[in-house]
Amino acid sequence: MAMAAIFAFKCTCCGEVHEGSPSVAFDSPWHYHSLSADQKKSIATLSSDFCTITHDEGIDRFIRAVLEVPIEGAAEPFTWGVWVSLSANSFARYEETYDAPVAGDGFFGTLCNRLPGYPNTIALHADVRVQLDGLRPLVVLHQSKSDHAHPLETDQREGISIARAQELAELTTHGT
Repeated sequence: MAMAAIFAFKCTCCGEVHEGSPSVAFDSPWHYHSLSADQKKSIATLSSDFCTITHDEGIDRFIRAVLEVPIEGAAEPFTWGVWVSLSANSFARYEETYDAPVAGDGFFGTLCNRLPGYPNTIALHADVRVQLDGLRPLVVLHQSKSDHAHPLETDQREGISIARAQELAELTTHGT
């Protein structure tokens, strides 16, 4: 099957034609977003690629990454800019090699954003694969061991239709 040069659709919400595969990014992990303004100042740090939250039980560590969902017939995937939590050792390794990533580096992580259009996506297990050339790490969700895979996991593995991509794009753009 030939791939479409560009994903494009006429939005049912605003009537505009949107071109290019959809991309949605979260500016913080859900855990940070749910803190009060005072807590954000006193127990958290947030940059464009790193976040930590210090609390009585320890420190939660997050990095910014990318989760791609293929779109059937489109050259480019639906891209979610997400945050994942890492262990202390994995976070330290990623931080120390941030400016000079090591090919083949990867970590276990958990998804830390609620993606619109899906049931709760917080804490889905994933491999976090370091990419080179200034690209953020790639999130690859683990396959569920049960017969009831999470819909996001299935979508990432099997791809989504153009209609589903449009539905998610309209939902994230217009909240409908």
